Amino acid sequence: MKVLVIGATGTVGTAVASALEASHQVVKASRSGPVKVNLEVPSSLDALFEELPDLDAVVCCAASGPLVDLVIASDDEIAAGARGKLLGQVALARRAVRHLRDGGSVTLTGGTFAAPLTGGSLGALINTGLEGFVRNAAGELPRNLRINLISPGWIKETLENMGMDSADGTPVSEVARVYVEAVEGTAQGQTMRP
Repeated sequence: MKVLVIGATGTVGTAVASALEASHQVVKASRSGPVKVNLEVPSSLDALFEELPDLDAVVCCAASGPLVDLVIASDDEIAAGARGKLLGQVALARRAVRHLRDGGSVTLTGGTFAAPLTGGSLGALINTGLEGFVRNAAGELPRNLRINLISPGWIKETLENMGMDSADGTPVSEVARVYVEAVEGTAQGQTMRP
């Protein structure tokens, strides 16, 4: 398969691209790589799909959302926080559906955590929105296309890089395995967790 991995320079994206390269042709895209894309710039998504025909799968590992103080954050900060991770991934999925080969798949990234997180209300809104979007979009997709969401939780290596206790983190190799399962498997409309 020909698989596009967006966010291929980050911790998760690098691991996912590497895991997929064992069996597939992988095209790596990011804001800074040779194949450029920015989820917050719709025209960059359009240009990306014009440049890359005949894709079998699109995997987005680029999405991140800020921690914001719900009480003092402005409406503009809330809107900006939702723009990339929520609206950017929705825009990506909508374009991918028009360009993927029959039977192809889209895999997005969420991140809902089990316990409340200080500053995480915006993230909870975004991630819950993504789960609902994927669940419903699965029933609307034509041509046997599939869409799923990966909710990796805390990544062990990210916690280590932040100087935090990584005991509750999931190794990035295990997270990458779930992305590969989403691309190669038959899941449809699911939120998958390592």
